[in-house]
Amino acid sequence: MSFLKNIFGRKDESIKSYSDFWNWFQNNEKTFFNVVKSRRNIEKGFFDKLSPKLAELKDGYYYLTGMYDDNTVELVLTADGNTKNIVFIEELVEQAPKINGWKFTALKPALDIQNVAINMAGYKFDTDNLFFYSNDHSDYPDEIDITVIHNELTEENKQQIGNGIYIFLDNYLGELDFVKNIDNLKITGRHEAEKELVPIAKLKDFLTWRQKEFIEKYDGVCYDTKDDEHSILEAELESGNKLIAVVNTQLLKWDSKASHPWIAVITFKYDGTNNNGMPNENDYQSLNEIEESILQQLSDKDGYLYIGRQTANSERDIYFACKDFRKPSKVFFKTQQNNDNRFEIEYDIYKDKYWQSLERFRPD
Repeated sequence: MSFLKNIFGRKDESIKSYSDFWNWFQNNEKTFFNVVKSRRNIEKGFFDKLSPKLAELKDGYYYLTGMYDDNTVELVLTADGNTKNIVFIEELVEQAPKINGWKFTALKPALDIQNVAINMAGYKFDTDNLFFYSNDHSDYPDEIDITVIHNELTEENKQQIGNGIYIFLDNYLGELDFVKNIDNLKITGRHEAEKELVPIAKLKDFLTWRQKEFIEKYDGVCYDTKDDEHSILEAELESGNKLIAVVNTQLLKWDSKASHPWIAVITFKYDGTNNNGMPNENDYQSLNEIEESILQQLSDKDGYLYIGRQTANSERDIYFACKDFRKPSKVFFKTQQNNDNRFEIEYDIYKDKYWQSLERFRPD
């Protein structure tokens, strides 16, 4: 009887919450510790078990591991540079229990420049062969646009060198600062450099200075949309389908756009085949209800400015400009989970300090 009880009475180890994950991890941590410390079969003995459990929580969890010291394993959970997943990495690690012999880290931490040397695809990435300079734009003075130079870059090895530079910067700056503090990054060779080269070791200080200037300029800046009027823009596409956009064109003229540098867009896909790409009456009502729910959660007083929506070709896109990316990530993910039986839903959050991706909505 006890044998049968062990088989059929075993607890379900499905992962539906952060606490479920950490309970599962604690039940297996001694095995995982020994696997990592022995440096044998880490893929099979640890990662192959860890990966599906993280995926039960959400797609987009990545990880690194190794010995932090002789008696401690470090597990670094990373979003691999995907902005919309950062908050979930941070929350999972915040809820990690204290486990003897383990150190849990959210996002790849910044390293001292002397400790960052990458060897990849036969090329080195370190202080000896990496340089940078800043590109200044009079129309976009707050944009941090960086060109990074590698001494050996050619047209043939551009992809390998580019991958190595991204990995180097991820480790040198730290994953979060890399995402937050660089708006545009160009990679080139020494022969194409247009300015005096600055040693890469000075990049961190340069970014700290620029970020301090930015915070001083925009700290406390807000925008109240309650008195704004939204314009209705209509067009006919080449296919003959309609395009209808409802946009806060007054907000698009604002001269402090950079204070809300993150654009969050959520896309709903519906069947508009028999309606010129527009939603039917039921879908239209459902989409409006979902949009109203999002608006109640992302308010302008908290730093989330509703720009408007576009409906065309069986899709509705809803746009926000945001001071931070964390809350929109959670609201959009929850919206996706709650409505995946009605619509196919995708969302993205990206850096765009001057809202250039929304220029098409500005009146001429």
